Amino acid sequence: MTIETTTAPITAPALDLRRTRRRVFSLAAPVIGENLLQTLLGVVDTLLVAGLGAVALAGVGAALQVVYVILAALSALSVGASVLVAQAVGAGRLAEAGRLARQALLWAALIAVPLTAIGLPLTPALIGLFGLERAVADVAAGYLGVTMGAVATITVMLLASAVLRGAGDSRTPMLVTLLANVVNVALSWALIYGHAGLPALGAVGSAWGTVLSRGLGAAVLVAVLLRGRHGVRIGGGGSWMPRLGAFGGIVRIGLPAALEEVLIIGAFATLTPVVATLGTEALAAHRVAINILSLSFLPGIGFGLAATALVGQAVGAHQPDEARASTTIALRWALIWMGALAALFLVFARQLTALFSQDPALVAIGAAAVVAVALAQPLWAASFVYAGALRGTGDTRTPLVITGTMMWAAVLIGFLALRVIPELWAVWGAFILTGPVETFLFWRAWRKANLNPASPAPKEAPEPIPTG
Repeated sequence: MTIETTTAPITAPALDLRRTRRRVFSLAAPVIGENLLQTLLGVVDTLLVAGLGAVALAGVGAALQVVYVILAALSALSVGASVLVAQAVGAGRLAEAGRLARQALLWAALIAVPLTAIGLPLTPALIGLFGLERAVADVAAGYLGVTMGAVATITVMLLASAVLRGAGDSRTPMLVTLLANVVNVALSWALIYGHAGLPALGAVGSAWGTVLSRGLGAAVLVAVLLRGRHGVRIGGGGSWMPRLGAFGGIVRIGLPAALEEVLIIGAFATLTPVVATLGTEALAAHRVAINILSLSFLPGIGFGLAATALVGQAVGAHQPDEARASTTIALRWALIWMGALAALFLVFARQLTALFSQDPALVAIGAAAVVAVALAQPLWAASFVYAGALRGTGDTRTPLVITGTMMWAAVLIGFLALRVIPELWAVWGAFILTGPVETFLFWRAWRKANLNPASPAPKEAPEPIPTG
């Protein structure tokens, strides 16, 4: 059975808000679920490692900061591919969307392999930048060494998920992430503590569990794309040779988004040695706070990614009203969800922190940080959605400038605040000051966004896409 691609842009229907709302939720709900599962993967690892003590917890947290920087650098391919695939699907150019997805996967592998070869010998030096205590640094170096060896498979999993979302399928990445989580829990538990006949590797066992489970997830997602989803398929006919032209188009959109992620992760990484001056307990509490608060980001991330896909498809189909309606609906629900979660975190900050540690001092430090960041959640909800919508238009530079500037302003404010108030919550409280400015800048940028490209991408001859 084959499905013939169309080359004419999708006809713009009369704006149907109920239909648009369904489309927003059909994309956002699985994305929220997927990101919840991705977050839980880290949370579960943290919970399992927490049983080894504060040193192991702090060491894994420091290593993850480096991992996130590396993945952020590689996210140029995933963001660029997602936007271009969404715009091609919106314009009805399914064959082009499949070729873009194939090229993105090829270049992900080509870039990740040498990055791993270079990064592995540099692992001790990278960890040394944090200025950690010797025991904490040893744990961090061991964890990072294992993870660096599997950057390619982790990147492919994230990239394949992004391509599927651009095609309008966010359910499959969620289900695959669920599978990876189940495998991760079993493997990490067994490898950390030496169960089921496996060796007890300590904190490094958590790294092995995560790497192996994400490798499985990457293989499943690639298999899905080989068969095809929503008419977008990387299998069948077509060249598997990497092409610089395709790579350039993907990077042109994705590179600013990657730089944005690097700046964000770099800002949080910079906070690590700053917080480390408060002691190991504060550093461990810092990591716990990040895990707890990342849960409140999930609706914003989900609705932001839905906005990227739907705005991208609307721009490709030349439907600016649909793009604006999708963004408004996504914004409204992101504010409701993140506001509600922030309220829960304010009320149960101490109880949530206590899930990770029974140390009274650590719980007190972490709970105060949770309260500080929870207050900024509604403002961050708006930033997530507006940034996602701008990316859908192909504008990834504006989010780079706004987010990068505001994040580093918060780091500077937090650093200065510690000079006056040597408490962890003072560092996180800086985001409450920068949040309103960031939201205003995104709101103004979205009002001026160009939703009518000068000309559509060139059409291509129809070609059959097998669906199996």
